[in-house]
Amino acid sequence: MAEKKLTFEQAMGRLEEIVALLERGDAPLEESLKLFEEGTALMKKCSGLLDKAEQKVVKLLAGPDGAPAETPFDGEVRP
Repeated sequence: MAEKKLTFEQAMGRLEEIVALLERGDAPLEESLKLFEEGTALMKKCSGLLDKAEQKVVKLLAGPDGAPAETPFDGEVRP
């Protein structure tokens, strides 16, 4: 598959297709290797997109004046 701008959902969909093809086990070795390489690239792309999304996530906390304030998301859940 040529390198192009894929959404996360498109990349995951293609990755699922590749996994299904490889799990069937009926592709010739050369094709299996190409599929594996494409799958690895898609996995890296999806991981990068998830990392970027995580960095954008913010959570609202009460600021000094009691009004909501945005702060970077640190992954910790507070009561």
